[in-house]
Amino acid sequence: MPLLDPDPAALRPAADTPVADDRVPPELAEGTPEPLRHDLTELLGAEQVLWRVTDLVSYASDASPYRFVPNVVVVARHADDVAAVLGYARRHGRHVVFRAGGTSLNGQAQGEDILVDVRRHWAGVTPLDGGARARILPGTTVQRANAALARHGRVLGPDPASAIAATLGGVVANNASGMTAGTTRSSYRTATSMTIVLPSGTVVDTAAPDADAALTAAEPDLVAGLSALRREILADTALTARIRAKHRLKNTNGYRLDAFLDSDSPTGILRSLMVGSQGTLGFLAEIVMETLPLHRHVLAGLLFFPSLAAAAAAVPRFTAAGAPAVELMDGNTLRASVAVDGVPADWADLPPGTTALLVEFRAPDEAAAEAARVAAEELLTEVELVAPVASVTNAFTTDRAVIGGYWKARKAFVTAVGGARPPGTTLITEDFAVPPERLSEACEALLELQERHGFDAAVAGHAAHGNLHFLLAFDAADPADVERYAAFMAEFCDLTVDRFDGSLKAEHATGRNIAPFLEQEWGATATDLMWRIKQLLDPTGVLAPRVVLDRDPRAHLRGLKSIPTVEAEADPCIECGFCEPVCPSRDLTTTPRQRIVLRREMMRQPAGSDVGENLLADYGYAAVDTCAGDSGCRVACPVGIDTGAMMKEFRSRRHSGRQERAATAAARRFAVLERAARLAVSAAATAGDTVSGKATALARRAVSHELVPQWLPGMPPAAGPLPRTPREGATAVYYPACVNRIFGEPEGLTGSLPLPRAVVALALRADRPVWVPEDVAGTCCATIWHSKGYEGGNTLMANRVIEAAWRWTDHGRLPLVVDASSCTLGLAEEVVPYLTEANRERHAQLTVLDSLQWVVDQLLPRLAVNHPVESAVVHPTCSMQHLGDEDALRQIAEACAGEAVVPLDATCCGFAGDRGMLHEELTASATAREAAEVTARPFDAHLSANRMCEIGMEQATGRPYHSALIALERATRPAGPAPGGA
Repeated sequence: MPLLDPDPAALRPAADTPVADDRVPPELAEGTPEPLRHDLTELLGAEQVLWRVTDLVSYASDASPYRFVPNVVVVARHADDVAAVLGYARRHGRHVVFRAGGTSLNGQAQGEDILVDVRRHWAGVTPLDGGARARILPGTTVQRANAALARHGRVLGPDPASAIAATLGGVVANNASGMTAGTTRSSYRTATSMTIVLPSGTVVDTAAPDADAALTAAEPDLVAGLSALRREILADTALTARIRAKHRLKNTNGYRLDAFLDSDSPTGILRSLMVGSQGTLGFLAEIVMETLPLHRHVLAGLLFFPSLAAAAAAVPRFTAAGAPAVELMDGNTLRASVAVDGVPADWADLPPGTTALLVEFRAPDEAAAEAARVAAEELLTEVELVAPVASVTNAFTTDRAVIGGYWKARKAFVTAVGGARPPGTTLITEDFAVPPERLSEACEALLELQERHGFDAAVAGHAAHGNLHFLLAFDAADPADVERYAAFMAEFCDLTVDRFDGSLKAEHATGRNIAPFLEQEWGATATDLMWRIKQLLDPTGVLAPRVVLDRDPRAHLRGLKSIPTVEAEADPCIECGFCEPVCPSRDLTTTPRQRIVLRREMMRQPAGSDVGENLLADYGYAAVDTCAGDSGCRVACPVGIDTGAMMKEFRSRRHSGRQERAATAAARRFAVLERAARLAVSAAATAGDTVSGKATALARRAVSHELVPQWLPGMPPAAGPLPRTPREGATAVYYPACVNRIFGEPEGLTGSLPLPRAVVALALRADRPVWVPEDVAGTCCATIWHSKGYEGGNTLMANRVIEAAWRWTDHGRLPLVVDASSCTLGLAEEVVPYLTEANRERHAQLTVLDSLQWVVDQLLPRLAVNHPVESAVVHPTCSMQHLGDEDALRQIAEACAGEAVVPLDATCCGFAGDRGMLHEELTASATAREAAEVTARPFDAHLSANRMCEIGMEQATGRPYHSALIALERATRPAGPAPGGA
């Protein structure tokens, strides 16, 4: 074992943690049992079979209140893999469940046998007919698909709130809709064709010219059965009328029986049946969707009414005026939301009956937007409003920041309730639909029912469609609390069906929670038809048992997950999975959700259990070491959890006293280390990649894989000396980050200045000169220590640099401009908790600016572009996202190039300071999709604004990434011959 490798035992949970009844059983301690593991490895290959107990636990939870531990996880690469697994399952009497984004709210993405991951290798969008249609792979998120379509001025019809993480396969399989889709823009209406892998293994492309003939030849009994069911349904006029009536409302409960009414061809019926089938009838390997115009002009207003009834009465007026989104928030929701940052505090004092509507219009141009505004404000004179809307004038706005605030308030419903629920409770998100004209009555009835059963009473939803949402928090480990939940659900179903003839599931699909109540809504005849559909398509019952159809009246109480208390940072996690698409390690080890899920399972286990010990042994690498610590998860998380910060704290726990003292000593002598690092980089460049790589590999084996970076091929040379600048007349203090004082620029930038000289030159050119302090050596933003969890070194350096900045900036008179985005973030925000009281007061008076934003605000308007290149590709960093200056990078790139491209798959590169040199596999995995996009075509420049991220992207693409400020300096040189090659 290396001398200073971390101690896994430091992450062991407290011994007094209560043992949970739903803990992973001892027989799974060694992972997937034989012969299952061997069989699937032989069938698919070792890389496609995830069998360790860590893998099984990681996939055991989704966004629902349920938890089922699979026996094995298979990572399918293509339709042949899926067919092979289904064939194996049929032969051996096993069950298969498909999982992509894991955002399903009712356990549709969980299984107890073979779980097939169809996210990792299933992302891709191909716009067709100029974007009028799109061919989409099922692991593609809605947000990613819409980003590709936006370039064509188009958008998908379904718009679920989980668009950041929900994948198209799950959206179509659940017929998820969202705030504007209703019944006309849903997947059922917009999915024009699909490629389906049936439980038998037959692959059906419903768009093929001979699709019906091919299906008849391959599956004659299936075709005959579908035709017979259609004749039977058409012959029952009462049933056909009932089916049509049920689907006038949003309804995702059960199978789409209207499939038999809307098509007379076998493949047409099959295509429609797959929508909303929740993975129980087949696998959607590819989907072709009709798209809709993307109306970029948005107008919205947040309106307050004195009562639910008054708000509900206004809804049809706005929908008739063309508003595609009318969102309702009752008074309890508004008052609870004040706990969320950005929500006005005075909402806590709103009168009890106050109800809000968020009304949004979308228009193709400014004239249409203005017409919508006039019509909407005229409507306001006819309805009863209360403060804070004082008048109808300017009640609607086109300001995107304000509109974003409105939507944050609307989405705060989940944030406030989910984040503030009592420790140890699980969260259920339910939805239902009633006739829109009975919206107010349904809201009041639901609130009364929640209050009577002891749940927090609050309701919100898509009022335009009569679609309401509510949340329930209860303790699944407490039998009495489970019975309270069961009593509520029974009454809720009675209320929805008997009083309102509503849909028990409007957009979240049946799932395990409503399966026992399916017949209550649909009746015996229709429900029997659904059972026969399942038997016809899946006669051996291979796919997703008990997800849609279950005759056990208490099935919804089976598999409810306990929520053991974990670290305070992670305890609010609702396991929704919104964090996963932005996580650099998502395709390598674990995601933020999985890191928390694994931690919770450790807490469930008794002290010393084999399951717990094996999870602990894996956790160091799978969770802690391969976390980039970029905290992008915090931005995506609806309850604001920073799993990256928790992993940094775990790194700190694993340090010995000896390591902490060494790190503090390194901070104290950083000037010496900085010079040594520059010399080492220079020597390594001279020695060559092979020698340097072998030397660092040897040191890593001897000392620590977590402390000694690996020298990577193609690393940049050492930086040159900093430019000398006068202090007199300076408009800002320029702080070159330590990485830019150690590493120089990539090879091939002939004619370009090194970054520090480029910044100084730009400032002089714009008549905004800067001063570079002579004593910057030995200072750092402290991120080096912060990211590794070295508290002593972090504290020492944080205070040292702020004291220096206070002196450099003349006690805050001049701004401090920083040339690396991660270092800007460190100096502006991350150092604060580690400062002394005196230095915290100094910090509050400093103005710390990222060089990008400073250049856009102060220099760019004063510069003339004389030498633009034709094209540039841009890599925004995770730090830029936190700072909010991604747009500044884009503006600079657009100034430098005729075409500036931000890759659709651009995310955190995972290099994370030196983490990409400690675990180069992390950067390789994190950048795979972005690198494929970048290398698919040539660019004249490859731009970012953080040297270590640039090195990471160079490693990933083989292209010379450099600061956008270097490119700007080249582009704005006085007119004359163009600079040398870029």
